[in-house]
Amino acid sequence: MLAAYASDPARSRGRRYPEAAAPTRSEFQRDRDRIVHSTAFRRLVYKTQVFLNHEGDLFRTRLTHSLEVAQLGRSIARSLGLNEDLVEAIALAHDLGHTPFGHVGQDTLNECMADHGGFEHNLQSLRVVDRLEERYPEFDGLNLTFETREGILKHCSRANAEKLEAEEPGGVAARFLTRTQPSLEAQLCNLADEIAYNAHDIDDGVRSGLITLAQLEDVPLFERYRQQALQAHPQLQEAGAGRRLLYESIRRMLSDQVYDVIKATRAELTRTRPDSADAARQLPPLLRFSDEMRQASVVLKKFLFQNLYRHPQVMQTMGQARQVIIDLFSAYRESPDEMPSGFAVRARAAVQVGSDSGARRVVADYIAGMTDRYAGREYERLTGRKSWL
Repeated sequence: MLAAYASDPARSRGRRYPEAAAPTRSEFQRDRDRIVHSTAFRRLVYKTQVFLNHEGDLFRTRLTHSLEVAQLGRSIARSLGLNEDLVEAIALAHDLGHTPFGHVGQDTLNECMADHGGFEHNLQSLRVVDRLEERYPEFDGLNLTFETREGILKHCSRANAEKLEAEEPGGVAARFLTRTQPSLEAQLCNLADEIAYNAHDIDDGVRSGLITLAQLEDVPLFERYRQQALQAHPQLQEAGAGRRLLYESIRRMLSDQVYDVIKATRAELTRTRPDSADAARQLPPLLRFSDEMRQASVVLKKFLFQNLYRHPQVMQTMGQARQVIIDLFSAYRESPDEMPSGFAVRARAAVQVGSDSGARRVVADYIAGMTDRYAGREYERLTGRKSWL
């Protein structure tokens, strides 16, 4: 049962290329299935979240992160009467445009494209589903519904929003110019993303040895649930129980954040009473943490930034990854034929019409689609230097 403010697939704004309805699936279910079967989705299994894939089999990747976001999103959506299928589709697609090597890959490509439109991974995710996937004879991309595409474009600079608006008036970028909101399902995915990566980065950080349970005692949000776990299960204080204590603390933190979002959002929905999905778009963001939980989450994120994301060991690895991206970009710019034929043809065509920006965008598209280990192999092939992957 969908609430009045939920996105109804029967009222979707449709696809860029009209298609007949599927006999057994809603439009959002169909989007989800197309995403799961896409090449870009499969590549996420070998794309870095925080730790490079070769550093351990149990660390999160972009794929496992996306699955965790989808799980959390669906749980919250069901309680709020939102469309679970749309939430799942957005969650599974939201990182399709991420580069190899995590955020350093994105930042480096942005540097390479600084004078040519830059690089934003959210915009790249939209490019993947709108243009870069090649599965259908009638159109490029996956031809997803407006609502799924709207949710995928989580952030967008004004300059890029204006370009997208010129290509698609009133389309998925319009809200960045009119200052309205995306669907509640898209808002939910943003929060589920935050909840997921805070929790799994604690887990992976402790597993890696870069942060410790002792350090986490100084983080109020985590310490609250660690103390609850110890009170409920005193045996977790025993030697050798650290892993179980960590899991139980994270489990409690995840559950409490989910319940907090549900409670705080219900209060906003009761106060504002949107009677349709479009009415909700005209209001300030309605999916939210309570003020107390938001503040605690900010403190946790600052801790992770200072102690994990900027840990010297992580920074050293990311410095090496940055050089790989720079060298790959330079090599493909100088010799487009080193790329697969489809990309090489596009790059040469851009050069022939005098579009240096177009040629660079082709190279950025190709590199962004790589997995960590494929980027390493290409680096070795093109430079003759051994990568650390």
